[in-house]
Amino acid sequence: MEVTVIGVAGGTGSGKSTLVKRLQEAFRAEDVATLCHDFYYKAHPELTYEERTQLNYDHPQAFDTDMLVEHIRALKSNVPINHPVYSFVEHNRTDQTVLVKPSKVIIIDGILIFENKELRDLMDIKVFVDTDADLRLARRILRDVRDRGRSMESVISQYTTTVKPMHEEFVEPSKRYADVIIPEGGFNSVAVQMLIQNIRSIVDK
Repeated sequence: MEVTVIGVAGGTGSGKSTLVKRLQEAFRAEDVATLCHDFYYKAHPELTYEERTQLNYDHPQAFDTDMLVEHIRALKSNVPINHPVYSFVEHNRTDQTVLVKPSKVIIIDGILIFENKELRDLMDIKVFVDTDADLRLARRILRDVRDRGRSMESVISQYTTTVKPMHEEFVEPSKRYADVIIPEGGFNSVAVQMLIQNIRSIVDK
């Protein structure tokens, strides 16, 4: 089976997840597998909750990218994988895993997926979602307070101390590796439709 790997990168709150959802909706469920880099945050059972809250989760070393690379290679070789499950409430990996079966299209999303060359080289299409920083911060505050049990103060503190500096050091420079840059991500309906058509032409070959 011919496998097409699509990488969707961009800053926090840029619209990556919305774009991935639009792509999933455009293809049959059995034709699309999705992997989020966030699933692969490293486990830290040796640390207390308080210590885990102080970690820099926006640095490349926060992720077990080697495992993600291994999993993508397995899927491309028609071998199922079990990806880890990460709890953003506990700031730690859980004991659960999720089975992912091989498919024609593999979509990977994450802020730092273009930063790693080994991971980047596995991608056939690289999409960078480019969104204004103020809008991204507003979306992050809404998401983290609503879905991850954070206080607004903690979200803003994390953004200013690690998220913004890491974005400027690692995320923004990785934009140069993109094949396609989509302003506003999944909210840009024209760009999304063009991307879907391009992917469909590859899948239907």
